[in-house]
Amino acid sequence: MPPSKAVPVTKAGLKKLRAELQNLIETKRVETAARLQQTREDSPGSHNEGQYEEAKNEQAFIEGRIRAIEQILDNAEVIDEKKAHQKDMVHLGATVTVSVARHEQTFTIVGMVEVDAGHGFISDESPVGRALLGKKIGDTVAVEAPSGQIRMKIKKIN
Repeated sequence: MPPSKAVPVTKAGLKKLRAELQNLIETKRVETAARLQQTREDSPGSHNEGQYEEAKNEQAFIEGRIRAIEQILDNAEVIDEKKAHQKDMVHLGATVTVSVARHEQTFTIVGMVEVDAGHGFISDESPVGRALLGKKIGDTVAVEAPSGQIRMKIKKIN
């Protein structure tokens, strides 16, 4: 079996994943098992069959998420914090402010496991992330979007 691909992650992202794993194992798994047991003990044919199925599905989801997080942690490669503080070039872990059609937007370039577009965390593998990586303040990049090409000028790198 070939080695798994390294998963880039920030220290904060690693801490968040470890906390989620601990919560899933110590709390969610136990709660769901208890709920599953309770619905199993209720009389057969009762209105609780739906609750039993729901508990089984939740248990399967939790176990799958535990396995996924464990695999991520096994392959995690923490982003070099010193490099992340360089402000001359966009890199993994950098927070970038760009100008798009006279509006400013800020993105933090992260690995796939930390993506949260609603909070500005975009993947290094996304079209915007790929376009920004390696660029400097003042550079303009073009990103293909469903609505057409979007031009972004890099204003600031943190």
